[in-house]
Amino acid sequence: MNQAVASGIAFNRDEARISVLGVPDKPGIAHQILDAVADAHIEVDVVIQNVNKDGKTDFSFTVHRNDHARTVELLKDKLVPALGAQEVVGDATCCKVSIVGSGMRSHVGVASKMFRTLSEEGINIQMIATSEIKTSVVIDEKHIELAVRSLRKAFELDQEAVRAARSASEMGHNSGIGNVTEWPKVLPC
Repeated sequence: MNQAVASGIAFNRDEARISVLGVPDKPGIAHQILDAVADAHIEVDVVIQNVNKDGKTDFSFTVHRNDHARTVELLKDKLVPALGAQEVVGDATCCKVSIVGSGMRSHVGVASKMFRTLSEEGINIQMIATSEIKTSVVIDEKHIELAVRSLRKAFELDQEAVRAARSASEMGHNSGIGNVTEWPKVLPC
């Protein structure tokens, strides 16, 4: 029996992106930034560190939207001066959309198909995170319904979940298709 490439789509609209720009690219920077955030009891999700350019790098991560302002303030007040970073910027209008499935391990081109599908809909990807069974993207929240609908179509997932996502979107919460942090809510094919 062939295993489906993706078994569901999950999303979390309560994301905020934080970027610490122009930090010195040296060992220990990531832990210094994330230790400060953890000490404030702020949970971090997607983490990306960019390539070094002229001895500086950018370090970005997501937090829950409710922690956005507190995280930016913490980093601006305490970490930017100590690290010699250029600035901290944030965006509290993003969301995370993921394709999930154990079949992703044995199929090539899954991430490419996801990225192409979003590109064809004019949806810009701000961040990417992958694992053996999940590919997640951070995008502008205004595109969440379009992203979910187009990905479900591209990966040939059932249409009932799309209707559930639309209802959830209209009600303004993370139900229907599922919340990334609540795996049991990811709907199977």
